[in-house]
This record gives sequence, structure tokens and C-alpha cells, in this order.
Amino acid sequence: MNESNSKQKKSADSKFMNFENLDKIGEIPVYYGFQPIKSPTIGKADLEAAKDFSEGDYIDDETESHGHLPLHVEEKIALIRTYNESNMHNLPQPVMLYFKDPCRGANPKRYADLEILGSSGPIAEAILIQTGRAILAEEGYSSTSVEINSIGDKDSLARFTRELTAYYRKNLNIMPPVCRELFKSDAFELLASHNKECQELNEKAPRALDFLSESARRHLEETLEYFEALKIPYSVNNGLLGNRRYCAETIFTIVNTDKNKQILGYGMRYNSLAKKLAMKRDVQGVGLSLLLKGGKEGLRKPVRKMKRPIASFVQLGLESKLLSLEIIENLRKMKIPLYLSLAKDRLGAQVSSVEKHHTPYVIVMGKKEAVERTAIVRKNDTHSQEIIPIDELPKYLKKIGG
Repeated sequence: MNESNSKQKKSADSKFMNFENLDKIGEIPVYYGFQPIKSPTIGKADLEAAKDFSEGDYIDDETESHGHLPLHVEEKIALIRTYNESNMHNLPQPVMLYFKDPCRGANPKRYADLEILGSSGPIAEAILIQTGRAILAEEGYSSTSVEINSIGDKDSLARFTRELTAYYRKNLNIMPPVCRELFKSDAFELLASHNKECQELNEKAPRALDFLSESARRHLEETLEYFEALKIPYSVNNGLLGNRRYCAETIFTIVNTDKNKQILGYGMRYNSLAKKLAMKRDVQGVGLSLLLKGGKEGLRKPVRKMKRPIASFVQLGLESKLLSLEIIENLRKMKIPLYLSLAKDRLGAQVSSVEKHHTPYVIVMGKKEAVERTAIVRKNDTHSQEIIPIDELPKYLKKIGG
């Protein structure tokens, strides 16, 4: 190969990013800022630790109807252990991870996990659900919605548990036998039950939402603001409880509204898990697991390269964050690659990310731009900039990106 051809090949290669552990559908989470990794290996110590959390999973579904769906806490334990052992706390936070294979091979429905570690803000839930719904849409699920609940922090949960237990005890004499047996096992198991005989009792039961602390209530409200900004249909499900031994704050599912609310994905915050495992560092974590049969084989093909982004996206303030996810999904559909740092709350962290990636352009959206529905597009080498209406942004970026 002569020198001219070598330079051309090097220039062409520089337009792409190389990846391992990535398949075609994984391009969606990578676009949103997730790093594809090999699934964390579950060790014997992880399985032993999981025994203390193995009971109390209250998300229900089966392939076609309701039934028990375990959350596999050993996977979260292995993930947090990997985070600590690999010193991921030294990386820019949060760390966003995508793995396409389940940690356990026993469940053939598992397809992908999306995890965000090191972020306590509700933008993390919004990113997970936006990314998850985009993956599901690619799989052919055109009609999905979100069911969500919050059990709050430790104090919130303690207050709710007391009130729920007192409510059931008060109604013990009129409780159907099947419900009484569930209550003897655990009040939360009764509340999560889909048994028709228990439905009327559960409809009048206390709600976890009524016992949230101020910070937990604000977290949920901001999460729902993202849903509304993104026009994501959602409902609050009082019977969605996760596992209170390690879940905290939000628990959510993505359901197929075309098929009797079949659960396609489930997620939760597990902020307190690292502390309960006596690890030295506390880890703020939230994850979403997608349950897919994998009917479209072409989406499982390995991908080694993706086009390098032409711009980094920086957002300032809640208003811009609420709008940014909608904009970014539109740009993704137009195949305009970006570097994103949506889960980073601090401006300094976002600026550092921009400097690290050396993109030709940076897109900036602050409160003023969000109100006016515009974005600033700045050219990094000349510092010249233009204000572009949001509706015209895809066409503009296509033009300058070549």
C-alpha cells in the first residue's frame, strides 16, 4: 500500500469507533452513552450473598400471563463487585453499562441489561426507559407504556410497612382465605397479588406514595416530568414493590399494551445494596433488564465499528434536560451520531467530556434555549456559533456532518 492510500485508510478509520461486546441493537444504548461490556461473572461468593435477599421479589409476569418473575439479585451483586474491583469509581461518573447476554443462562427470555452506576438523579431513570423503549421499538414492539411506583428511602418504607400491616390486620376477619395465607407470609406479597379475591382489598390499601419523604417524592415527581416531556404513557402501580431488601426509590416496568400488559422489561433502584453487602463504598445504582424472545436475528449480529460522532451535547438546567431526550431520540432516528453526557449533573463534568472527545461541534442547550426551542451549535476550532431551531436541527447537522 502506497503512502497516499495509507493516509486515506487512516483517515477513513478515524471516522469510526471500535467496539467489543456489541451487536446491532446495541447501537441504540451506545448512542445514549452506554458502554458495551461482557456480562459480569457471578461467583460463588455472589451467590452466597444473594441468599439473604432471595425472598421478596414482587414483580409479576409470565410469558403470556401473570406469574413470578425473579429479579436475580446475584446479578446486581456481581455488577457492584465488578464496579468496585475494577475501580470504576475513579472513572467520570456516572458509569453507564450495557451487556447483551444475561449473567445467568437459565432464563432464555433475557436479552439485555442497561445499568447506570454513580447517579442519584431521576435523569438516570429517564435515560434507561427512553433507551429501553427504543430497543423494544426496534424489536417490533410499537406500543409500550411504563408502570412505576416508589417505596422511597428506609424511613419511608418503614412508615408504609407499618400502615399496610395495620390495614390488613384490621380487615383480617373479612379477608378471603387465599389472601389471609398471603398475609401470613408477607403483607407485601398480598399487596402484589393479582388474585381476583384480593383485588378489592388491595384497591383500598395504603399506598407507598403517601409515605414518601420529601426527597423521595421530589425524585419521583421529576422522573414523571421526564415521562411527560417525552410523551411516554405511564401509570402508577401501587402493587409494584420490587424487593424491599435491596430496592430503594423507584421500581418500574415497561409493558406491551398490545398484549394484556405483558412485561417486556423491569427495573429498579438499588442504592442501598452495596452498603448492605458491607462494601467500603456506597454505590448509587439503577438498572433496567429487557425480556425479549429475540425474533429478529439480524439485530444480534456483531458490530465492531460505529461512525464517530460529529458533536457533543451539553444541557444546562432541568428545562433543557426535559427537552433534550426528545431531541436526541429524533437525531438518533436520523442516524446523526452524538456524544452524550445526559446523566452528568455538573457542568464541569459535561465540559470535561466535550474536551475529551474532541468533536468538531458542540450543541448547547440552556434554560433560554429550551424555552425558545432552539439550540446553540458551536464549531470548536473557530468558536463560531449559530442558533438553530430544534425542528431544523437534524437537517442542519446532516448538512455540516457531511
